[in-house]
Parts: sequence; C-alpha cells; structure tokens
Amino acid sequence: MPVISISKKSVEKELFSAKPRLLYDEDLKGFGVRITATNKAYFAEARVGGKTRRVKLGNHGSIAAEQARRQAKVQLGLMAKGEDPAIKRLREKALAVTVEDAFDAFLAERRNLKPTTVDDMRKALRTLAWDSKRIATITPDMCLKRHGELGKASPARANLAFRYLRAILNFAAEKYLQSDGTPVLAHNPVRSLSKRKAWYEVSRRRTLIADPDLRAWFGAVDGLQNRDARDYLLLVLLTGLRRTEALDLTWNDVDLRGGTLTIPDPKNRRPHQLPLSDYVLEILKARDKAKASEFVFGTARGRLSNLRYALAEVEKGAGVEFCVHDLRRTFATVAEKIDTPGYALKRLLNHKNAGDVTEGYIGLDVERLRKPMQAVTDYILSAAGVKPRGTVVGIQTGKGRKSMKQTAA
Repeated sequence: MPVISISKKSVEKELFSAKPRLLYDEDLKGFGVRITATNKAYFAEARVGGKTRRVKLGNHGSIAAEQARRQAKVQLGLMAKGEDPAIKRLREKALAVTVEDAFDAFLAERRNLKPTTVDDMRKALRTLAWDSKRIATITPDMCLKRHGELGKASPARANLAFRYLRAILNFAAEKYLQSDGTPVLAHNPVRSLSKRKAWYEVSRRRTLIADPDLRAWFGAVDGLQNRDARDYLLLVLLTGLRRTEALDLTWNDVDLRGGTLTIPDPKNRRPHQLPLSDYVLEILKARDKAKASEFVFGTARGRLSNLRYALAEVEKGAGVEFCVHDLRRTFATVAEKIDTPGYALKRLLNHKNAGDVTEGYIGLDVERLRKPMQAVTDYILSAAGVKPRGTVVGIQTGKGRKSMKQTAA
C-alpha cells in the first residue's frame, strides 16, 4: 500500500497512470488519492460492517488537498460510528426522486399503455405543475390544497390529475426503497382526498344528438366544405367508433368487397371488426376512388387532425352543441331504442365485461352484426329525413353473404 504525505505539491508530482493507483496519506489513516490516466481524486476509506467503503471527496484541482483532508476526517468519523456511505447514497438518491422521474420510470415499465393514454397523463400532470417536486416531500395537505386550486377551473381535470398522480405514487412506493428496504413513501398522500371526501362529484356526460335534432345536424354536416370532416362525422355516427379509432383508420383496415372495417388495436386491446351499412359503404367507396393517403380520412399531408372549425360550423348551422363522443352515444342510444340484443350491442360498441362469464360462451361473427348495424343506420337516416322509414330485409349475395336493402313503408 503506497504511502505519501498528501499535499498539493506531492499530488501534482505524481504522474497519471493508465492503471489506476491508490496512494494513502502517511498521517491520516484512510485518507488517500486515486490516480488514473486522466484524473486524480481524493477519497476517504474505512471498513463498515465488515466491508470496505470508499467515499469520493473531490478531484484534485477542484478541491484543495487540505480541504479534502478536513472532509476525510468528517467521513471517517461517520464511518467509525457505523454509518455506511453506500447506504446513505442510496437513501439520498431515493429521496431525490421527483414526480417527473417517477412518471418516466412508470412509463418505462408500462409499455402497453396506448399513446392516447400517455398523452392524457402528460396533459393532466402538466396542469398539476409538480414535475420537479420530490415525491418524498409531497404531503396530504399539499394534495388537498392543490386539488382544490385546480378544481376551481375544472373539477373533472382536477380529479383526473390526482388519480394519475395516485397511480404514479403507488408505483413509486414499490420501486423506490430506502437502504433498509422501507419505501420512500410510507403512505400515498393522495389517499387523503378519499379520507376527507374531497374528490369532486362529476356527473358523467350523457349528451347526444336527439331525434328531433338529427335533421338539422345532418343538413349542417352535409353543408361542410371540408368533405373529410363531413364523411368522418357521418362514419362515427353510423358506426359508433371512438374518435381516434375513426381518425386512425387506414385503407388496410377496410374491406370494401366484404363490407367490413377492423380496428386492430382499440381501447380494450381486443381487435374490433364491424360490418358496414349500405350508407357507410357508399361513403367509403367514394373516398376510395379519390384517396390520397394511407388514412381513410387524410390527405397527402397526413391524417385528418383539426376538427375544431368543422365542429363549430356544424353547431352554428344546426343549433346543436355536441362533441365527437356524443355521436358514439347517439349510436348506442339508437341501437338500444330499436331493441338490439344486449350482446350484439356490446359487440357493436366493443365493450368488454370481464365479470360476464356468459359473454365468453357466445360467438357473434361479423355477419350476425350486419342486420343490427343496418337497422341503426336506417333509423338514424329516417330520423334525419335522408331515407323514408322502412323495413330492413336480408338478401343473398355472392358467397352466401347477406347484405341489407330497405323497402319503403
């Protein structure tokens, strides 16, 4: 074990070494300098719990030799009392984890989350404005106060932000442990919102396009100059697809000959195939002839994205306020109104009930959904004045597939 009298002068005399060298001070036991090919660094070394522990004090040139000696005495004293610097570093590292750090780690391990879910989480946490806050410093009172502040602008968004935060902190409590194995978060502070009954009561939105408004709504949609938006809104209303499911639809997902479309990766991760009613099939055939993109609703520049102006134009023209998801609710309401069988309706909407054992025994292929799908379209078009009221009947076409036609009443 090479020994020298460590000082600024003696350390500067030592040559850099391709093979790391440890030099120890002849006066202070455990104080030394580590020399490599490019650096010289002071350290303090001692045995703690039967293991050799070494603490870096600083690089030569950045810290004076005498300053390093003073710091070494402090560190050696702590180790003599049994404090393990390695454990201390782990504890400090865990206590330094921020909300942003925990969220990034959460996403790294939850790779099956859909991009839309991740975007929604980012937006919600952005309103929280706690990215740089250390999770170990978050208290129940802080959560109650911030939740109340956000609730003044939007109770629903306040609830959502803290539900996401609760999930991230639950994850962090399992991932970030102190040296003794105890979690950095002994208790999730967001739970205080439940204990004090502070969550906002937010009624689920149940708006839709009522029957008396369908004629005006159809007229306004048909008058849109943006034909992509027009066809998109009609398809969502007549298929019940979710907003992004329809926007992300590509021509590879559409079978015009078979009269079906498929959503390969929907919200519940279960591929969703739907039959197309006659009206929707004609819309898609017309779009296919003039397609300029891989997306059904897109141009050479890419997928349709900005619907704000089209929605505003329809609302103004029809006098009906709505959002895109209201069209899915309208589809579901009409399907229920015309007595669509329960399991068929769930398949049309691609709803999955994990607790329904019977559902797993019932096989509904896409052709068995064609008649209820057509019936929903006929009802909506009749209410909108686009088609006369009539009866849907099945007819045989090529390869035994049934298609639907309407007979006037």
